Amino acid sequence: MDKILVTGGVGFIGSHITDELIKLGAEVVILDDLSGGFRENINPKAKFVEGSINDQSLIDKIFKEEKFDYIFHLAAYAAEGLSQFIKHFNYENNLIGTVNLINASVNNNVKCFVFTSSIAVYGAGQLPMTEEMKPEPEDSYGIAKYAVELDLKASHELFGLNYIIFRPHNVFGEKQNIGDKYRNVVGIFMNQIMQNQPITIFGDGEQKRAFSYIGDIAPVIAKSIYNPKSYNQIFNIGGDEIITVNQLAQLVFTAMGQKTSINYLPARQEVKLAYSDHAKVREVLGYENKIKIADGLKIMAEWAKKVGAKKSQNFDKIEITKNLPSSWLVK
Repeated sequence: MDKILVTGGVGFIGSHITDELIKLGAEVVILDDLSGGFRENINPKAKFVEGSINDQSLIDKIFKEEKFDYIFHLAAYAAEGLSQFIKHFNYENNLIGTVNLINASVNNNVKCFVFTSSIAVYGAGQLPMTEEMKPEPEDSYGIAKYAVELDLKASHELFGLNYIIFRPHNVFGEKQNIGDKYRNVVGIFMNQIMQNQPITIFGDGEQKRAFSYIGDIAPVIAKSIYNPKSYNQIFNIGGDEIITVNQLAQLVFTAMGQKTSINYLPARQEVKLAYSDHAKVREVLGYENKIKIADGLKIMAEWAKKVGAKKSQNFDKIEITKNLPSSWLVK
């Protein structure tokens, strides 16, 4: 039986991948500091260790004790827009913490390191985004993700550490943290609707995105370690339907069976058009975008109504306030 570490395993994507790995018969250890996930997301068949990837001594300890075969690294603070204003926090959690895991993986002969990067590495002006394009990230989040990608490639070349990199985008579904007002637009919309509040959109809402239902991508990511053709490769993965944020808002209203008004906020600095090509992941890993956005939203909406609205917490570690969107100011 393979022993696998899933960092961020009680968070949104991490908890779904944990569930899939256990279905495949793996023995899973979760490492999570509960900063973005919830205890109720812990799979009872997994071993849970509460702690941070920034705790190097803890990382070294559990790697030596557990002797992992594979690593799935999903622990991150994925608020892309906010990352520019929390640079130290972003790089500490999304880059330095990852280096602790890479070091331990090399030193303990891990067979493969699976990393969830992001299409944020591409930047703007490259559509559709393909894996052959040279990344040109435009924000601190994308820069951190790309730095990890480069380090994994270097670690493979020097130390033989195998890796698989996935670049998902705009993932939504059950178990998402809908109380985080800085990320996950679908969850933000649903949370606002359940509180009878206007939903908030930055700019004119004509930003174009492709949204990805978690049920499509988690099984593919989990199974990737058992396909040698995926090793030392990068894959875009996610939905194929390209819609505007305004169109998304109407779809969420329909899924929730409730409509509120829309509050358009001043535009923030972000990539206007962002969607990727998925030909490679289809060819190598048999990925299929089975769930349409509208159907995935209905599934998530039913879950959201069961768990209820969550109070949004302010991020209290803002490092730069210049040009910070006013709605993100801690008051």
